[in-house]
Amino acid sequence: MFAAALIVFRESLEAALFVGIVAAATRELAGRSRWLSGGVGLGVLGALLLALTAQQVSDWFDGIGQDVINIAVLSLALVMLLWHCIWVASHAREMAGDARRLGTSVQQGERKPWALLVAVALAVLREGAETVLFVGGALTGSHTATATVVASVLIGVGLGVAVGFLLYTGLARIPTRHLFTTTNVLIAILAGSIGSQLVKSLAQAGFIEHGTSPLWDTSDWLAPDSALGTLLHALVGYDARPSAAQLASYLLVLAVIYAGNRLLRPPQPAR
Repeated sequence: MFAAALIVFRESLEAALFVGIVAAATRELAGRSRWLSGGVGLGVLGALLLALTAQQVSDWFDGIGQDVINIAVLSLALVMLLWHCIWVASHAREMAGDARRLGTSVQQGERKPWALLVAVALAVLREGAETVLFVGGALTGSHTATATVVASVLIGVGLGVAVGFLLYTGLARIPTRHLFTTTNVLIAILAGSIGSQLVKSLAQAGFIEHGTSPLWDTSDWLAPDSALGTLLHALVGYDARPSAAQLASYLLVLAVIYAGNRLLRPPQPAR
């Protein structure tokens, strides 16, 4: 599952960079590793509890109709993806500065060391919570095997932590802005795909009636369950029989992300 691995990679990388910045700013602090590892552990535990709770809630409400569950999960995932692509992308430098200032203040004794534990735990929990919701939205209605999901999550986490560690130690020469720009584009495309899936679920549930007829059918040329069709669905949300409403929602999501980034982009310093 490319979509699941991409989301987990991005969120894991953000968490790893936050921890790395704080760790770099507290190199000389006694017991730093204990506080940081404790924060990471608590954050991971919180994310796991959230994942278990989300599954339990889904089981409780399954009786009211799978379409309603799909719509709720896809809507929440789309909202968070939009927030991520627009607000987080435009405030990444500010968030990195906050992490650096936190580490420096603890290093200089202005804050207690337990502040590291709390901040790291919240950062890891935040990224973990987004991962749970994003992956849940991406997997809604896909009938993906559990083993495939677990493998995708492990690959994403492993890559995110590895790249974050390499950037922290200075072994990687890839500018983080280029790395995040690439993943932002991929996640924006994924958001468009989820928007299209949401409209399709709304149509199937009878909430949308206009613009639901297929515009074309490419099943004979590229079957959606073929290897290439599955890959393109994961990469760009390929649908062999898209409706006008699906296409409009896909383009609208991309337009909202583009406009939001333009409006919230920090002003360039005068030369």
